[in-house]
Amino acid sequence: MFSRLIQTSTARQVLRRTFSAPAAVSGAETPTGTVYDIFINLVIVDPSGARKNIKGIIGKTLYEACELQGVELGPASLGGNWATRRTDTWVEQTFGEGAVEGFDHVVLTGKGAEAVEDQPHPPELQALDDHWDGNELYEGSRLASRVVVNKGMDGMVVYVPDRLDDICP
Repeated sequence: MFSRLIQTSTARQVLRRTFSAPAAVSGAETPTGTVYDIFINLVIVDPSGARKNIKGIIGKTLYEACELQGVELGPASLGGNWATRRTDTWVEQTFGEGAVEGFDHVVLTGKGAEAVEDQPHPPELQALDDHWDGNELYEGSRLASRVVVNKGMDGMVVYVPDRLDDICP
């Protein structure tokens, strides 16, 4: 029966339109950017001094960028956000527990370090103080799981200090 339907000219036109129709064009403009617009370049320096160039995805955390590129930072601090910046002047307290572990410590330097949008919140500072000695913390010390990658961080250098022993007996 289907073969008889295909033999009619009307059915052939319907099938031709159905399977080879061009994509519908709406009145909305198509974006002019490319997929490369969501990536930035980061330089990771490990404890031995070896450098590795990685790509970071805008909107993801620095920890996620390192994890996707095979850079080991230790366990992530996965507590909920302590506060969320809504505008330039308003920071909403979201009552998350914030950083709960300090194993993913990194030091942000270079031209993109000043582009980090949020300053460390008290739970992040407490996690860093609990896990690291004072002589191991620097001006750019942050937890990688708390730093959200943005366009201004392009070219930033991230130092990864020696890892803490995170294996529990």
